[in-house]
Amino acid sequence: MALHPTLDAVTRRIIARSQPYRHAYLTRLESARHQGVQRKALSCTNLAHGFAAFPASDKLMLKQQKAPSVAIVSAYNDMLSAHQPFERFPSIIKDAVRAAGGVAQFAGGTPAMCDGITQGQPGMELSLFSRDAIAMATAVALSHNMFDAALFLGVCDKIVPGLLIGALHFGHLPAVFVPAGPMTSGMSNPEKARIRQLYAQGKIGRDALLEAESQSYHDAGTCTFYGTANSNQLLMDVMGLHLPGAAFITPNTPLRDALTRAAAARAVAISTLSATYLPVGRIVDEKSIVNAIVALLSTGGSTNHTMHLVAIAKAAGIVIDWNDFNDLSAVTPLLARIYPNGDADVNHFHAAGGSAFVIRELLDAGLLHEDVTTILGQGLRAHCTEPFLDSDKLVWKAAPAVSGDVNVLRPAAAPFSPEGGLRLLSGNLGRAVVKISAVKPPHRLVEAPAIVFDSQDAFMHAFAAGELQRDFIAVVRFQGPRANGMPELHSLTPALGSLQDAGFHVALVTDGRMSGASGKVPAAIHVTPEVLVGGPLGRVRTGDLIRLDAEAGVLEARVDAAEWQARAVDSIDLSGNAVGMGRELFAMFRHAVSTAEEGASTFALSPLIPAEYDNNTLGAHAGEPFNDEDAPLNGRSASAAGKD
Repeated sequence: MALHPTLDAVTRRIIARSQPYRHAYLTRLESARHQGVQRKALSCTNLAHGFAAFPASDKLMLKQQKAPSVAIVSAYNDMLSAHQPFERFPSIIKDAVRAAGGVAQFAGGTPAMCDGITQGQPGMELSLFSRDAIAMATAVALSHNMFDAALFLGVCDKIVPGLLIGALHFGHLPAVFVPAGPMTSGMSNPEKARIRQLYAQGKIGRDALLEAESQSYHDAGTCTFYGTANSNQLLMDVMGLHLPGAAFITPNTPLRDALTRAAAARAVAISTLSATYLPVGRIVDEKSIVNAIVALLSTGGSTNHTMHLVAIAKAAGIVIDWNDFNDLSAVTPLLARIYPNGDADVNHFHAAGGSAFVIRELLDAGLLHEDVTTILGQGLRAHCTEPFLDSDKLVWKAAPAVSGDVNVLRPAAAPFSPEGGLRLLSGNLGRAVVKISAVKPPHRLVEAPAIVFDSQDAFMHAFAAGELQRDFIAVVRFQGPRANGMPELHSLTPALGSLQDAGFHVALVTDGRMSGASGKVPAAIHVTPEVLVGGPLGRVRTGDLIRLDAEAGVLEARVDAAEWQARAVDSIDLSGNAVGMGRELFAMFRHAVSTAEEGASTFALSPLIPAEYDNNTLGAHAGEPFNDEDAPLNGRSASAAGKD
């Protein structure tokens, strides 16, 4: 199938835009790789420290410097249900790596926090920045230069992006991502949403709410709604960093353990010592980033990835922006309805065909690049399969020809919508994104007076006092990354949803986040530039007429232009957000962070090339699986495409 022309055009402009940064990145990748095992670069003293506590047999293998050493980098903790299963994984991995002829070492752990626990709490102001802290922790784990490949254990919101960003800064190492899987299904999502709205309306008490939530979040594994955590897992499937179909197999099952063993063996097979060496910095390229965007859009995934994918791409020397998301969304069919964009959870999605079905449908429609390289060393078509156990042997079978439930998953020829669930908004209030996959068409245009709030608490107080029984657009400001770390405004969703159900025309405009909480109420989020750095949202006054038109991509204050320009941008004392619950430790992040559209990241793209390397060094190692200059783009080379 020929590439869709929009996919082709967007990929070409990303390649052209990224050229100096990607070239420098690949050159740095080469400079970091040693011939033979990585630990040959270490002195005897260094190396002795690196295996001093290991069993004699493993120590001998590491001494001989012939077998690969595989790093385990894990975000395990047992408070997060999604990460609790990782407690068992290191021993499984070590045995599997030994069986494959290598040695696995637990290189380090990373932090892992749960937005579901910190929502509405001061700790939530650490959440977004934890992604870059996780990337830094990953770098510390890999900095010993002992390793020839790495396995990354993580699932949730900021954790997988942080692990991948860290891995890409060690892009010469092969990387295999190892998921833990979702918990089994609990209370239905419509019932959970209904009870939350009843609580927001004061019609039930906290005991009833807690009982419902406990029935929803009830066991080990990822939360089953399609927020950032499960979006992460789908993206790792589509980017070829998982074994095919690994994302949504439930924890503590024989199939899950078999996939973990196979992932460990695969890391050995693609290590720096292998003839099939596959460094992660080569696997993650412009095409795989475009594939990730399309997969996100086609399934109505988390809006957090309008920042995370930008930051991931940046770590690989690739530059993307919200125009790329918007243009791809216009031609990407919506294939899935998973809560909050439908009633089903990810277990229903997986049972209906899951990632393998989505990848196959998008490939056949010309909406994914097939000619990428994955951890299998093959193109993406090899990932149109799902895993099974056949007499204890792990096997893969082709994705089902038809969806198991067309209310959850549909083919590209008969989608839920002809376009994806994301729109770029722009106007005199700045640039923002809106997720409309769960917003019914009658609610996608709201023009109403603004009510300005400078915190989500202020909004909730007004709601509780009965002051919001009318048409309005809530403008919640000073929620950007520099202001307070950009916490998710999850608690606003049930309140706004109940007002919309009561017949009022309501919407949200904010420089903060909503993420997996983005649902049936139109929400213009990530407004850039944020108010703290002079963003125009700071000019809005209560009573101003605001137009949010998700169909036309418009976000503007209907205020006389001269008056608008004459207004000062409001300021606020944010000192109360600067300390307490560890926030003072993250001050450096708030001072250094980029805009939301630039990934809300604290590290920069670099076109710098190590002085000892020149252009002739790029791709000089024999036996590499591919070279970017030779990678075809629908019949033409990537380098030629970048010059169009």
